[in-house]
Amino acid sequence: MVQFSRICFRKYGNFVDNLRLYVRGGSGGMGLPRLGGQGGHGGDVWVVAAKDLTLKRIKDKYPQKRFVAAAGANSSVRALRGLKGKDQEIEAPVGVTVTTDHGKVLGDLNASGDRLLVAKGGQGGSFHSAFEPSKGKSKHIRLDLKLIADLGLVGFPNAGKSSLLTALSNATPQIASYAFTTIRPEIGKLTYKDHKQISVADLPGLIEGAHMNKGMGHKFLKHVERTKQLLFVVDVCGFQLASKTHFRSAFEAVQLLTKELELYKEELVSKPALLVVNKMDLPEAEDKLAELKEQLQNPEEFAHVLPDDMVPKNWMNFSHVVPVSAVSGFGVEHLKTCIRESLAEDDYMATSTFHQDRLQALRSQPHQLWG
Repeated sequence: MVQFSRICFRKYGNFVDNLRLYVRGGSGGMGLPRLGGQGGHGGDVWVVAAKDLTLKRIKDKYPQKRFVAAAGANSSVRALRGLKGKDQEIEAPVGVTVTTDHGKVLGDLNASGDRLLVAKGGQGGSFHSAFEPSKGKSKHIRLDLKLIADLGLVGFPNAGKSSLLTALSNATPQIASYAFTTIRPEIGKLTYKDHKQISVADLPGLIEGAHMNKGMGHKFLKHVERTKQLLFVVDVCGFQLASKTHFRSAFEAVQLLTKELELYKEELVSKPALLVVNKMDLPEAEDKLAELKEQLQNPEEFAHVLPDDMVPKNWMNFSHVVPVSAVSGFGVEHLKTCIRESLAEDDYMATSTFHQDRLQALRSQPHQLWG
């Protein structure tokens, strides 16, 4: 059985996941007409991914949020070709998508050291421009952080996500009985005795209609995109958000969560997923669990309980269905084991697929093997 030594959580106060910046490339240097000298090009502005960095830290360090590269050097008698202006680099967290103000994606920074040119420097003055330099490009850009974690927790309000994480660790997420039980995102690190670490993103809860940006809709869903796997958490006895809303059984909750993900981005439902059935300490929980398992085995037969517009195109397949009680601790150790097994299997499949693709490529080009 997998053994855990500790699970530590890092809490983000005043979490920032979107930052607007002004960027401008440096102006080019003047050319020298009488000697045909060429001015140096202006410096460029780059966004560079760096580890252990947050958007909040950038916001605090650069309150003006202006980044301008240096101008190119003028051409002179001593240096007919002026030097290029110094580039300006903006360090940003890994997992940032860079967009224009209008939402056009300029690029993603998925690994430490990834670089993206966001504002090109102006051309130095030369014969072709009558020795007049050009100004650098300028624009506003947005750094949009999509958290990267091994697991992303998905659940409707009061499913017990935060309580579950408290049971898994000594973390103390802010919990309350309203639509968004998690006040701000948290990233947890599950550390095993063999030093293996698994990261878990606990994010603000969904409500029905999140795909249409109701509530915190897209603010939640965009983070789910950047997790390897999903961890669904549902209340075994179902839930009712408010007196005027419909009661939803555990089966309905699973399918509505699936539909919200599907409507936002269909690829999300193809992610590997585990299902945690929480609150097994409640009366009739065992009967409710048995009913849920039967429904999940043949979901098509029970689709009639869902509103027509909320029936998923594809039913979610769960690698593990784990009953737990965050209050009593029942099933928590088994859940920890399942999480690691699921991720290990996913890694094995990815590696196996890569090797098969490489082997197939070599077989299709035998001349490269033998020369």
